[in-house]
Amino acid sequence: MSAYYNENDPFAAEWLRQLIQAGAIAHGDVDDRSIVDVTPDDLRPYVQCHFFAGIGVWSYALRQAGWSDDKPVWTGSCPCQPFSAAGKGGGSSDSRDLWWAFFWLISQCQPKTIFGEQVASEDALAWWDTVQTDMEGAGYAATAIDLCAAGIGAPHIRQRLFWVADSYCERLEKLSIESSRKELQTTERGSQTSRVVRRSQGSGDFKGRGRDNRSSPINGFWRSADWLWCRDNRWRPVEPGTFPLANGAPARVGRLRGYGNAIVAPLAQTFIEAYQEVST
Repeated sequence: MSAYYNENDPFAAEWLRQLIQAGAIAHGDVDDRSIVDVTPDDLRPYVQCHFFAGIGVWSYALRQAGWSDDKPVWTGSCPCQPFSAAGKGGGSSDSRDLWWAFFWLISQCQPKTIFGEQVASEDALAWWDTVQTDMEGAGYAATAIDLCAAGIGAPHIRQRLFWVADSYCERLEKLSIESSRKELQTTERGSQTSRVVRRSQGSGDFKGRGRDNRSSPINGFWRSADWLWCRDNRWRPVEPGTFPLANGAPARVGRLRGYGNAIVAPLAQTFIEAYQEVST
């Protein structure tokens, strides 16, 4: 079996099984236990391991970046609630901070490459200090970069800290440099995108194209989104036809939780591609 998915939310775990069956993510097994109950022996049969797997976006992004299902990798988007500005601010003292459990499995199994993601906040930067110290102490080179979804043309910010650790790559420090350069380029595109969006908001037209072929919320990955006018006088995009907040929508709470916890696939893809450029 190529992939292992660990996700203890029953709704998300079942969602993962359906995605596997549909072939949308790497074929594998879904383990709905808590990560604290997982042992290194449980993981040895698998080529890829995805922890806090959510709805499997890391697997999808790896595929989109050209990373084959039979190429070893681990991923983990540790719970963000302890470090989110919208949370209680418990930080590392919050029982939901499960980095220690993830790191124990890493230290025991020693996967070559690990991708991760965390909310971008002041508390999360302190969390990253711990992660980087632990990883370097275990013999890994590790780096992280603060990225936002708007930098790749998304019609929202969703600021996140993406990180990668490699047990062999001596050039990994270049990733932050290369990623920063790409972020600067996409930020410049994002400025143009913002002007296009504001102009479209004024006219009510969200289905047209920008003045050129650069990626934007209305001509890129999100071009088919449905746009809703909200009570705070802002337009917001939703997946076409879903309307998960509508009364009567099936399993809307579980779907919203799945969407809310998911990483932005094109942004993760860009990060993976940047890593591959400097590690080969």
